[in-house]
Amino acid sequence: MNASTLYRLSSILLLLFAIGHTVGFSSVDPKWGVDNLVASMKAIRFNANGSDRTYWDFFVGFGLFVSVLMVFAAVVAWQLGGLPPAILAQVRIIAWGFVACFVIVAWLSWRYFFAVPVVFSALVLVCLTAAAWMSGKTS
Repeated sequence: MNASTLYRLSSILLLLFAIGHTVGFSSVDPKWGVDNLVASMKAIRFNANGSDRTYWDFFVGFGLFVSVLMVFAAVVAWQLGGLPPAILAQVRIIAWGFVACFVIVAWLSWRYFFAVPVVFSALVLVCLTAAAWMSGKTS
């Protein structure tokens, strides 16, 4: 497997991660027993810097914000996968910056979420790390 393939695989995983996140982040299972909490998040309005909002507005907004950034990361990974090895070797700071970002994403997923985002972020991290390692080789 080469860096290009690993970046393209990362891109596909990130797109699937973004789709799953977008579909699932605002889903509430009645078994969790948080119906009253969610209802109050949706009902209680307050002024936030001149805008009338609910905490649910912030929750949904930040959830969609994360989804957009994941799609952008998928596009960047796909573009990195299309670069010739000589160019990849010249942009290693981008490759390793991407890895550093997903080290943090994987840790945050482990610390605050559950198995599915942990698995996706770990798989993306492994692919990005291997691709960054290989991207320094021009042959």
